[in-house]
Formats: sequence, C-alpha cells, structure tokens
Amino acid sequence: MAKDMTEAELDARHAEKMRKKKAARDKIIATKTIEKGLLIVHTGKGKGKSTAAFGMVLRAIGHGQQVAIVQFVKGKWETGERVVLERFADQVTIRTMGEGFTWETQDRKRDVAAAGAAWEAAKALIRADRHKLVLLDELNIVLRYGYVDIKEVVAFLRDEKPADMNVIVTGRNAADELIEAADLVTSMEMVKHPFRSGVKAQAGIEF
Repeated sequence: MAKDMTEAELDARHAEKMRKKKAARDKIIATKTIEKGLLIVHTGKGKGKSTAAFGMVLRAIGHGQQVAIVQFVKGKWETGERVVLERFADQVTIRTMGEGFTWETQDRKRDVAAAGAAWEAAKALIRADRHKLVLLDELNIVLRYGYVDIKEVVAFLRDEKPADMNVIVTGRNAADELIEAADLVTSMEMVKHPFRSGVKAQAGIEF
C-alpha cells in the first residue's frame, strides 16, 4: 500500500504513472491534425458566458491577433472590459450596438431595429476577413426573442465565415440549430449567485 512505501518509492511510482499518462496524451494529440476556425457558443443560466469570451479576446490580443466585438445588448453599459479594450485600438474593433435588455427599452420595434443593425455590422466584420476572432456578445438573447432569424444566422456562419476565423456567440438559451452547427459549446451552470441573496451587481464582477 502507498502508506507503506518510502518517499523514493512514491516518487518513482508517480514518475512512472506520469510518464505513461504523457505517452498516452502525446499519442492522442498526434492524431489531431486539422486546423480550422471554430464556431464557439457560450450559453447556460450561470454567470461567466461573456466573461469567458472576453478571456479568449484577451488571449487573442496577446498573440497579436486582430479581434472584433459586436455587443447586441450591453451597448448602454459602461463595462470594464470595453474601457480596457479601447486601449488596444490597433487590434480591437468594438461595435456597441445594443440599447439594453428588452425590458428596459419596452419597445419591440426599437429592439428589432437595434438587433438587425447589430447583425448587419457583425456580417460586415466577418465578411471583411480582417479579424482572427469575432465575438458576438449576447447574440443568443436577440435570437431567443426572434429579433434576428436563427436560420439566417446559422446559414451565414456556416457558409460565409472565413475558414480560419474564430467566432464566439454568447448568451443563455442558445438555439438548438446553433448548438448543432457549433464546434465548441459550453453551458455555464449556476450553482450559487449573490444576486439571490440581495447583493447588487458590482463593478469588476458583473460589468
């Protein structure tokens, strides 16, 4: 048993176990030869969908890549990430197209128009093929309300997205069609949230 082994024996066993794990991992990695741009979806009821996407934006910037961001909902919010990213104007293009959540505007026609304009901006950025990464933040929300046609979105991302471009779509309630078309889908699960205990949204955490 492990408790009866000497430190030297434990070290040797650990080294052998890790050697076998590395060999197995290297074998798996060697079979992954495809290079392509990905369609990535962050969805689910938990916090962190846009946060994770902006983490990828930061990573892309670190690699010297060009990034474009279209915000479908949070246009009126003064978010910390936007303030920071505006300092990288040579690498980052930001289009803040939304006017807030639909319950804030209380005007369906206005919401539909704003969503349509944001989608047109997104298509133009993707077609321009200048950016390695394009983030469509909260697109899932406007798709859920039917402000933009899901079939058009899926067809466009499938047929017109440049082969080496990565596109991230965020927002809860991702449509089944989008999930099916995506290469990578992550669903954030809410286990606990301070909002339910009366804690308001905080700068640096929520925005």
